[in-house]
Amino acid sequence: MAHSTKRSLNELLVSLFNHVMDMEAKAVITEEFSDITNNDMHIIEAIGVEEPRNMSSIAHSLSVTVSTLTINMNGLEKKGYIIRERSQEDKRVVHVILTPKGKKAFFHHRDFHKKMIKAIVRDLGEEEMEILYKCLTNLNRFLESGAEEQP
Repeated sequence: MAHSTKRSLNELLVSLFNHVMDMEAKAVITEEFSDITNNDMHIIEAIGVEEPRNMSSIAHSLSVTVSTLTINMNGLEKKGYIIRERSQEDKRVVHVILTPKGKKAFFHHRDFHKKMIKAIVRDLGEEEMEILYKCLTNLNRFLESGAEEQP
């Protein structure tokens, strides 16, 4: 790959990252959800709407400590987005459940991501989508490794 193409690719990735962060904040944190941050919205997404999740699994999926997550959970609970309940089987375990307000925020955030994905793949054929998926998987692997060189 030519040096100028690599530089252009780098500039595009930086620009995309900045645009996604800005656009997500504008699209997701609307007047209705002005009492929470984009970070709070990602915590709500990690909690999900399926089954109650415990604090450890949520913290793990967000790559934060349980104590850091607890601070955010306190705010989300005060604002009415979540409920925390002790497990009946093991009182040390705390389950987190989205309230109806929290579920509304979850689906609002998910809709933004659905629109973004639809825009990304709009003109791509199946083979091109597979190549894009492979490229993004490679990028994700690189970022998860702590930005160490990949073979």
